Amino acid sequence: MGFKILIDANILLDFTLKRAGYLSARALFQLVVDRKVAAYITPSILHIAGYWLTKAYGAAKAKTILQKLLAVVQVVDCHHDTAVLALHSKMTDIEDALQYYTALSHRLDCLVSSDKQLKKSAIDLLPVMTPAEWLERYR
Repeated sequence: MGFKILIDANILLDFTLKRAGYLSARALFQLVVDRKVAAYITPSILHIAGYWLTKAYGAAKAKTILQKLLAVVQVVDCHHDTAVLALHSKMTDIEDALQYYTALSHRLDCLVSSDKQLKKSAIDLLPVMTPAEWLERYR
């Protein structure tokens, strides 16, 4: 597994709720399942996904989906210093800053998200790409 990516909540939800970005998200997750890409999420991404999946499918199905996800995706978190750094960054969205700087601290290669503001706020050390952009680069 050469590539290490953080998958944002919006991509996870596109896939599990079959939203507009479903096809690209599905292609990305297939690479994760095939162990060609190492994928990571944070506890807050798990929390966000759990909330929306429970609303859509009920608690039992949401837990099943998340258990399957955790079989192929690793959960990473940030330390106190990383949180402080994120809060001192130019990013105005606190959640995005925490995700971004957590990915940086774990030396991941990319943050995959459809959040346009997050992409604009990114620095050169860690690109933010949509699933379609990342798949194009991967190929």
